[in-house]
Amino acid sequence: LSGVPREHRAFQYLLTHAIPGDPHHLLQTFDHWCCHLLKRVPPASGRIMERLLVERAPRRVLELGTYCGYATVLLAQGLLPGARLYTVEQNPQHAEVAQKVIRLAGFDEETVELIVGPSDEVIPRLRDTHGLAQADFVFMDHRKRCYLQDLQLLESHRLLAPGATVLADNVLFPGAPRFLQYAKTCGRFRCRLHRASLEY
Repeated sequence: LSGVPREHRAFQYLLTHAIPGDPHHLLQTFDHWCCHLLKRVPPASGRIMERLLVERAPRRVLELGTYCGYATVLLAQGLLPGARLYTVEQNPQHAEVAQKVIRLAGFDEETVELIVGPSDEVIPRLRDTHGLAQADFVFMDHRKRCYLQDLQLLESHRLLAPGATVLADNVLFPGAPRFLQYAKTCGRFRCRLHRASLEY
């Protein structure tokens, strides 16, 4: 009703209530504001992500679909010292908000690099333009119809490190059936489906 996009209202709430430089408190504040208002990673999915980060201890992480930066902060706070996160957001307005959220959480450009542009254009440039030789961990939470093409792009550009983990959200609903079919049948991945509730 105010005419201010909800993403900007979310950031204003964070500015007012979150402790700068404290990613855990920022995520709690985000949770408080987001209920019924803003898309973010639901708690069950967040716990799966946190557990996988501890198990895999990745040095180079790629996130496709930054939105307002909630999952970005969740990923970044689970990184080991010296690890780096590359996050890709197509929408410039969302990227603008996400950049502020990421910096408010205390993560600098050396830890989290936000790249603005369509994933199918960014992925081929990751090595030469952004210095990402290979990713140990990939989190997909962007357009579901892009999951398969982007996985295949990562493969064709040899951007997946041996033993890399690819975590894809919402593959059942709204769903990414072609991505699931490919991952299960191509012979290069071991697949596991994690059941989680819908956000809020």
